[in-house]
Amino acid sequence: MHLILTGATGLIGSGVLDAMIKMKDVTKISILSRRPVPMADAAKDPRINVIIHKDFTKYDQELLDQLKDATGCVWALGISQSAVGKEEYIKITKDYALAAAQAFQTLPVQGPAQSPPSSPSSTKSPKHGPRPFHFVFVSGSGATFRPAFYSPIFARVKGETELALAEMRRQNPLFKVNTVRPAFVDPLDHKEILSYIPKSTPALGFGGGLLIRAVGRGVKSIHSPTEPLGRFLTKMAMGKFDTTFEKEGGKIKFERLEGGFTVVENGALRRMAGLD
Repeated sequence: MHLILTGATGLIGSGVLDAMIKMKDVTKISILSRRPVPMADAAKDPRINVIIHKDFTKYDQELLDQLKDATGCVWALGISQSAVGKEEYIKITKDYALAAAQAFQTLPVQGPAQSPPSSPSSTKSPKHGPRPFHFVFVSGSGATFRPAFYSPIFARVKGETELALAEMRRQNPLFKVNTVRPAFVDPLDHKEILSYIPKSTPALGFGGGLLIRAVGRGVKSIHSPTEPLGRFLTKMAMGKFDTTFEKEGGKIKFERLEGGFTVVENGALRRMAGLD
């Protein structure tokens, strides 16, 4: 299975890359990045192809040819709203994601349209035709598509992006885009990525580490350890939770929009990742 990853030099993206490397079902990993990815270089894994991509608003045919047959993407590219101005934040958070989502819908993904891996095996012959493409947008806890006047920029912009992606899914049922909203992301026990994540990551500071530890012990519902988070996001991109998303009721609650777009909040993420 060929998967695309963005944000591989960041906190969540590093966790996803580690998960993809460990999963033998992932046969190819195409990383889109504006600069080299040290973790990918160190892995020396022949499945990894780092594609230096300078403009995330454009996808020419040469680039799309390198991504052909990809069946999923974890979009972990992002930046803190405090690191850039408003217009740049909108460009990185919203414009980049929507441009990629539009482009990836043109990828020629052909072959057996298999049942989701989590569903019981079928005795029927596999159907042939285009397979779905799974686009996982990594949003954040607090994002909303019902903003109030006091909602921060990140909540509004991420929510607007989610709504635009949901509309793409409504118009193209084979483009199975969903969003995940992790909360306090904790890399402290994920030794494989600690030397690669940005040194500015709050959790790496003394005070940040203490806060993350306190959250992990006392308020688990908003705690997102990077190792299980990375596995969860990778499995989403592989379509392994399609059946779960389609179910109504039960212990795992999702917010769903017209067309099947699913919002996975941190509590649901933890249940599906086996943390609760």
